[in-house]
This record gives sequence, C-alpha cells and structure tokens, in this order.
Amino acid sequence: MNNNIYIIYGKDAKSMTKDLLKYVDVNKYIPRNSKIAIKPNLVVAKPYTSGATTNPQIVEGIIEYLKENGHDNITILEGAWLGASTKRAFEVCGYSEISKKYGVKLIDTKDDQVKKVNVDGYELNVCKSVFEYDYLINVPLLKGHCQTKLTCALKNLKGLIPDSEKRRFHTLGLHKPIAYLNKAIKTHLIIVDSLMPDPDFEEGGNPVEKDFIALGFDPVLIDSFAAENLGYNPYDIEYIKLAEKLGIGKTTGYNLIEINPEKKPRLASRKSSIVGKYAKYIDERDACSVCYANLISALMRLDEEGYLRKIEKKLCIGQGFKGKGIDGIGIGSCTKNFDISISGCPPKSTEIVQFIKSKI
Repeated sequence: MNNNIYIIYGKDAKSMTKDLLKYVDVNKYIPRNSKIAIKPNLVVAKPYTSGATTNPQIVEGIIEYLKENGHDNITILEGAWLGASTKRAFEVCGYSEISKKYGVKLIDTKDDQVKKVNVDGYELNVCKSVFEYDYLINVPLLKGHCQTKLTCALKNLKGLIPDSEKRRFHTLGLHKPIAYLNKAIKTHLIIVDSLMPDPDFEEGGNPVEKDFIALGFDPVLIDSFAAENLGYNPYDIEYIKLAEKLGIGKTTGYNLIEINPEKKPRLASRKSSIVGKYAKYIDERDACSVCYANLISALMRLDEEGYLRKIEKKLCIGQGFKGKGIDGIGIGSCTKNFDISISGCPPKSTEIVQFIKSKI
C-alpha cells in the first residue's frame, strides 16, 4: 500500500484538488470502466464555511479530474446524521447544484435498502448501494468530535449505514463498530478537506483556517495523521487502534509530501472564538496558518489536561522571529535562535503538547 500522504496548500479548493490528483497520478489506480462513488461529509445542512461539512469545490475538482480521464459513471453517496435531512444537506451544501452541473447521481443512503454483513463474526447493517461500486473515494473533513475526539476518514463511513444502525453504533460505544465498518467497506482513496474545519466540534461553528488538502490511500494512516494534526496521539483514538489491529491499515510510517511548501498560507483567521480564546498565550509574527493552527490545537489539548494555566511565558511563533532570541518559548523552526524552542516546519500538534509540558 502507498504510505505517502500528499499535502497541497492554498484556498482555491477545486484547482488544488485537481493539481493534487494530477501530481499523484491517481488515474493509474482506478480501473477502467469503474463505477465510482464519492463520499463527502454532509452530517448537517450547513455550508462548508461553518467548519462542519466537506467543501463542495473539492468534490467538483474530483469530478472534473475523473471526467477528464474518461470516468463518467460517478455517484455521490451520503446519509446525514440522525434527525437531519440528507436531501436538505445536498441542497444547502451545494451538492444538488453539482449533480445538475456534472450529471452525477446523488444517493441519499437513508432511502437505501440494507444489507447484513458479517465481518469476522461481527454483524453490521450497511446500505446496499455501497457494494455496487468498484471504487470508493472518501472525502472527509478533518475536524473534532465531542465523543470520539476526531472524525476523519474512518468515521466518515458512518454515512453509509442506515439510521437504525447509527443508533446501535452509539449503544456499542462507536469505536468498535466504526473499526469493523471499515473492514466491511473498502476505501480506495481519501481526500481530506482541511481548509477551514472546526477542530473542536463535529457540527461546526468555530472554523479555523488551515488551508490545506491531503490525499492518501490508507484510512488508518490518514486518521493517524489527522489525530496528530489535532494534537492527539493516534492511540488516543480507540477506533484507530482497533482498525490497525483488524489489518485495515497502519498508524505509523507515513511519508509526508508537501507539493507546494512555498505556498504555505499566511496567518490563520482570527474570526474563530477558539482562536481568540488561546491567542492571549501567543506572540505571533507572520506565522504560516498551518503552524499557527497546529499550535492552537496543541493549546486545546493542554487546556483539556489542565496545563494551560501553568504557561507563564509567551509562545512565540512566526517568520518575524527568524534570527531573534526573545525571552519566550519558541514554536517552529523560525524560532531556532531561542534558548527554548521546538523545531519543525510545522511542528506536529502532538510534539508541541509534549514540548510545552516539559517546559512548564
């Protein structure tokens, strides 16, 4: 399996997606005449700017790339969460317009028939139409979740089970059935939306601009990368650990390939109340948004664990600190002249968490 995770930076979601797919030459992985399903995250009827749903321009980029390479049998599959209307989500999130523009089908899995699946003795009810496709493209949003801490590639497949099974998943504790669901359903390609997700809550409301899209082939590896991006160790997320034990993928060993590192965007938006809450701990000078967002995620984790109030020195971050040695805690390679600093461009959120804990 390809262990690379490819990253592209910017704000133009459609062109970024197409550039990413071309760079990786994804067409060589897709068999001719494949029936292709695209699975975004449309958990609620909220636009992507809320930080809750997959940016529709990413899906547009995927569809255009597929059609340019001779693939015309394309369907978008999704089922919103319990109590929410998928059809309304299709409309509000821009997917009804995509369907008309490109002539792709929309399937609301809430209307689907159910197929019983036995995975190593573990029984699941899965929407029948899922098994009619040859190639599944999973397009999750890298965001936080109030129960599982993280939702990305593995958990995104919950939209492919009926509402009754979603209820049952919650009675089973979510983690184990999510892991087994990913053994029942093969994901062939993952394209992760991390342009402006909510790092704290699956329903959105506090998006943070991270301005990147990631691509990979191993959903466990992708979710391990996602966990680290939000400041967690992958083994902090039980379903990642279980999925690895089931042989779905690996938690370690990915190679991060930045396609356009010179285009790492500038400072993250200050509109989010999450960013505002933690900004008082930070001295920022021309920081790139990914580095800054990783620091915000790290501070969220430190806050959860009770360490935030122990931080007495400013956390200094950004290109404005190059060549300087200010009395503070340096975050990232731009602060390498500080007496106390962590390297990395950007450093992982998990690394920042452990580093700050060791210095306070």
